Amino acid sequence: MKAGIHPQYVDAVIRCSCGNEIRTRSTKPTIHIDVCNVCHPFFTGEQRIVDTAGRVERFNRRYQRG
Repeated sequence: MKAGIHPQYVDAVIRCSCGNEIRTRSTKPTIHIDVCNVCHPFFTGEQRIVDTAGRVERFNRRYQRG
């Protein structure tokens, strides 16, 4: 392997918008995510729509019956 071309591998904290923190190792010290295994609808069993950037509202406006 060549010396000096590989990024530093450091301890990392992954933070979810729900407040959950996961400690791991990565090339970035902090990572922010929107959905994790604690709050994802598939794992919680809730019928919740995860909306990013207003996509659901835009779809409902576009394909509204009437």
